[in-house]
Amino acid sequence: MSYIGFTPDETAVKSNNLTENAKVQFAEYFKGKRLTFDFPIGQSGSDFRQLVWQELLKIPAGRPISYTELSRRMNNPLAIRAIAAANGKNNLMIVIPCHRVIGANGDLVGYAGGLWRKKWLLEHEAKLTGIGQTSLFG
Repeated sequence: MSYIGFTPDETAVKSNNLTENAKVQFAEYFKGKRLTFDFPIGQSGSDFRQLVWQELLKIPAGRPISYTELSRRMNNPLAIRAIAAANGKNNLMIVIPCHRVIGANGDLVGYAGGLWRKKWLLEHEAKLTGIGQTSLFG
């Protein structure tokens, strides 16, 4: 099964309860039946990166924010570049929704999966939420 250009290598991880639960939740997300994930997640990173990733989890689907807004929410307005770098080190894209952070002028910027995927994800979530917002100005 392939989702927006990702083809998972099912032999890379042995099947277990966690991977099966994650597989079900991803299928629900792409079918439009889920916007958040509740299977256990974790990734290694500095304390700062962990804080950024926790803040990303608070961004609701259909409501993208800018890196400036993310730095404001973290009470660290001078750390925009460091926040963007931490965002780029997020290996749990979609689950920890780094695609919901865009440029201050509304441009799609900085997505390791490719900007066309970021655009697709934002449009997918806008359609599901009925908000219709895929930019700061939408």
